Amino acid sequence: MSDFPTLAELSAQEEELQLRSFTNDDAWTLGSALVARARAARLPVAIEVSRHSHQLFHAALTGATPDNDTWIARKAATVHRFGHSSLYVGQRSREAGTTFEEQFGLDPERYVAHGGGFPVLVRDVGPVGVVVVSGLPQVEDHAMVVTALRELLVQQLR
Repeated sequence: MSDFPTLAELSAQEEELQLRSFTNDDAWTLGSALVARARAARLPVAIEVSRHSHQLFHAALTGATPDNDTWIARKAATVHRFGHSSLYVGQRSREAGTTFEEQFGLDPERYVAHGGGFPVLVRDVGPVGVVVVSGLPQVEDHAMVVTALRELLVQQLR
């Protein structure tokens, strides 16, 4: 999974993955689904789900390191600042023929535009939180989050 999705594909994901609501229980459901998927595949990831910068779920699976928590914080900061997935932000720079670092000049200790951070979006409300996975190649981190958000959305629509 090394090919980056296009900006149009990433934008469509953000439009599609808007939840009906987002409660503490939803954060637990989302985080637990990510943990179950990671455990089943023995993935060395760390996972965080927050609402309004309040951490509601965090897990570090076997093989994850403290560095993953640093990546989570940087990806989440990027999502909060730009209102888009961290992969979207990086892809927007790539498609503009530059890099995130060159385009914005932000402190790389605080911000990173690598996949794995995704806004928690509530339809007719907007962004209310962030879900982040760290530990895999960035496109795989992103895909893992998208899959879990799709599953949560299906559950809410039942």
